[in-house]
Amino acid sequence: MSEAPAVPEGSSLLSPEPAAAPAPAPHAAPQDLLAQMQQMLAALNADLLQLDADLRVPPPRTESP
Repeated sequence: MSEAPAVPEGSSLLSPEPAAAPAPAPHAAPQDLLAQMQQMLAALNADLLQLDADLRVPPPRTESP
């Protein structure tokens, strides 16, 4: 029997896209890390707002015969 290939830690089966930014270096300044976190949260917020807008669009109406 063959086993399924392992999924690398931090990757997702749902998202084929690679991570947007590489992990920060261990010696990164706290302000740089804070700026990265703010950018990531802003991007996540934008994505969630778009998803919310997409889900709120009413389904197309079909005419019944």
